[in-house]
Amino acid sequence: MPRYVPALLFAAAMTLAGCASTRADRAGDGAAQPQLVLVTTADWNATQGRLQRYLFEGGQWLAVGEPVAVSIGRNGAAWGRGLRAAPDDGGPLKREGDGRAPAGMFAVGTAFGYAETAQTALAYAPMSASHYCIDVPASPLYDRIVDARRVGDEAVKGSTEPMRRDLHADGDPRYRLGFVIAHNPAHVPGAGSCIFAHLQRAPGEPTAGCTAMSDAAMDELLAWLRPQARPLFVLLPQAQYRAVWKAWGLPQPVAD
Repeated sequence: MPRYVPALLFAAAMTLAGCASTRADRAGDGAAQPQLVLVTTADWNATQGRLQRYLFEGGQWLAVGEPVAVSIGRNGAAWGRGLRAAPDDGGPLKREGDGRAPAGMFAVGTAFGYAETAQTALAYAPMSASHYCIDVPASPLYDRIVDARRVGDEAVKGSTEPMRRDLHADGDPRYRLGFVIAHNPAHVPGAGSCIFAHLQRAPGEPTAGCTAMSDAAMDELLAWLRPQARPLFVLLPQAQYRAVWKAWGLPQPVAD
């Protein structure tokens, strides 16, 4: 397959060449090479997906490790706001409270968790009982993680996203470890907020719009990600992936 150079693949990140992917289990090699976390699902309404890591090396995307099962939104996925404009293909658009995970290409943001530290090279923010992600569209802090000790209790009033779910939601472990998926970076009210990759509470249990995985998969993913590689998170249904992969400079689709 001929190589090509897609325009503005990484938008604010970097431009790369794309080619067919091959398998490579060298997860620790090439820390500065671009990294990709790719989630594909069967269709817009699927609640389960497949996550595969990729490293861009030697002019091509190399698959790293084995694919892992993930869960996404309870109502599937919808086009989100990220680094690439959503195609005008009639697909659903992400809205606050729709129970859908945002589809598209997004930057990987800060890691977070219940502990003071984590085994990751990403920037890491320990969460406390006073941390909330604001999912109230009318709030000036919409789609931001804030500390009530700094912004005041009134500022977090109405938020349904305490970041210490173990303390506020009957021991819920899902936010014990995770990272921000930078959907809606302009914090457009009502376009969807608080989108994370986080731990699953039970295998196969869908989410409110995040991507959930096993503890082991999260540990491996966070240990692999490197901020200097400007990692990307891409989530797409299979038909949409086949439609945009070449223009977006992504790995060649694998057989269904």
